[in-house]
Amino acid sequence: MNRILNYFPELGFDEAAFIDNLLRDNTDSEIEKFAMMYRSRRKDPQLILILAAIGLLGVSGIHRFVLNQIGMGILYFFTAGLCLIGTIVDMVNYKSLALEYNQKVAYEVKSYMSMRR
Repeated sequence: MNRILNYFPELGFDEAAFIDNLLRDNTDSEIEKFAMMYRSRRKDPQLILILAAIGLLGVSGIHRFVLNQIGMGILYFFTAGLCLIGTIVDMVNYKSLALEYNQKVAYEVKSYMSMRR
């Protein structure tokens, strides 16, 4: 896990453990390439929280669009965040929303790298 934290000091424990498990058999140069690609595509949980909070003040669903959940974003937009209840729930669960998205991105980056070998 220390090796992963050297490349990704900004990751939370759950995300770092997931990345560590995903990259267990990779060399340092492969991890460095992964880090450059992954870091540019991952979403920071704090960004998701801020965007969900903006949804309380006006435009609901922005955080869902950023997480590439277009259908949910449209639903939140037209229902005012499911009458604000969905937006409040998302503000509580912002870390898990970001982690789920980041795990998908990590798998995509990993598969892209394995195809390029």
